[in-house]
Amino acid sequence: MNPIVLIPARMAATRLPGKPLADIGGVPMIVRVMRQAQAADVGPVAVAAGDPEIVAAVEAAGGRAVLTDPGLPSGSDRILAALAELDPGARHDVVINLQGDMPFVPPSVLLDCGALLATHASCDIATVVAPEATTGDRTNPDVVKAVLTMEADGRSGRALYFTRSTLYGDAPVWRHVGIYGYRRIALQRFNAARPSPLERREKLEQLRALELGLSIWAAVAEAAPISVDNPADLERARAYAGTSDD
Repeated sequence: MNPIVLIPARMAATRLPGKPLADIGGVPMIVRVMRQAQAADVGPVAVAAGDPEIVAAVEAAGGRAVLTDPGLPSGSDRILAALAELDPGARHDVVINLQGDMPFVPPSVLLDCGALLATHASCDIATVVAPEATTGDRTNPDVVKAVLTMEADGRSGRALYFTRSTLYGDAPVWRHVGIYGYRRIALQRFNAARPSPLERREKLEQLRALELGLSIWAAVAEAAPISVDNPADLERARAYAGTSDD
């Protein structure tokens, strides 16, 4: 395998406009995400930026960024556009899509995601899950749950479904973490397809992949990394940075 890590980011976030450049402990959030990806050392890292301000911040920090069309409708469209510019010869056969709002994602999570593609020939897309944080996660429609058939070691499993609905029973409930590792051909096939019926119903794009017959495997992380979606999340991230950077 020859992976590349791409981080899609744009300024026009509905709940937190300008969040890629949000200051967290003196560092723009997108730069923190980039540095975590670089620390994983799974392959070259680049930001697929929707705005020149993001490119400027990344390059000022010594990173690489590609300016993509700000009108692109999704993160997968953005990473494919960046991939076409960065790797027109298709040397990279695996693309790890790391969201630009996870400033403290452990590098080990990216390694585990890539390892699934290396271990399971049938795996088209790798992703990450984490244990439920509270029992309230089970009924919270904002928490996406993954239904997995687990391997014997309990560290990974093949995804059967993803849902916002309540899950019952005594088995663990796995929270989905929005990190993906794609075989390049799977990413192209996914992106070329229209939104599927289940995707539209649950508002979860990974269901399009399952309806296409693509196989998704998930690695189990110890905990879901902080994801910054709104001002309250940003304050939590800033508080965490004040503790972890000491």
